Amino acid sequence: MNISGNKILITGGASGIGLGLAERFLSENNTVIVCGRRESALNEISGLYPSIITKVCDLSKAREREELYAWISREHNDLNVLINNAGIQNWMTVTDDHYFERAKEELAINIEAPMHLISLFLNLKSLTTVMNVTSGLAYVPLVKVPVYSATKAFMSSYTLSLRQLLKPRGIEVIALVPPALNTDLGGKGIHDSAPPVGDFTDAVFNQLKEQKSDITFGFSEMMASAGPEELRKAFNRMNGSN
Repeated sequence: MNISGNKILITGGASGIGLGLAERFLSENNTVIVCGRRESALNEISGLYPSIITKVCDLSKAREREELYAWISREHNDLNVLINNAGIQNWMTVTDDHYFERAKEELAINIEAPMHLISLFLNLKSLTTVMNVTSGLAYVPLVKVPVYSATKAFMSSYTLSLRQLLKPRGIEVIALVPPALNTDLGGKGIHDSAPPVGDFTDAVFNQLKEQKSDITFGFSEMMASAGPEELRKAFNRMNGSN
């Protein structure tokens, strides 16, 4: 894809990777729209970057996803890039109280929302690019986040199929595959020792310039090229197995 001259929607763009992408795309002369659940966070972004367009939307609700698309098709029908970045990560085990309710929330935001948005936004004649943010945990799961890891494996597989399915329409499908980064994903402080988001966004834009379709960095780059034995060792190392 071209890295400038686009109109881009980034879901979950109020913090973390989404905000990092928004800042970088804005600096590359794109029109950027971000949506998120927290109006206060979106107001902070508007204060810092008045040219970023913001929209409050709870992507866990189908009705609000449909309202988001209706607003885009009415007010920004030249939008050509959809970035499915919004996601949640719950640290839990299958024996925890409210495990299933929390799992359903992850499934709704991490799987149902991007699938639904893609089906809606394909009605935009201007759409040229879909980006799905997956995770290095799509290759090797972390059992402390079992549902999150599984949702990212699903999205990795789905993105491959989507790429083939949309090829006849000339729509590019890109997978952004971050490792753990220094964000509040999963809770404050959990990833403080991880690489900064800026290092990942630098890698993203370098690889976009190279026209890569699968964009990896650090741990995710290593796991993307790992064989079965390397993946098994990584799983054991990450999860304390022998």
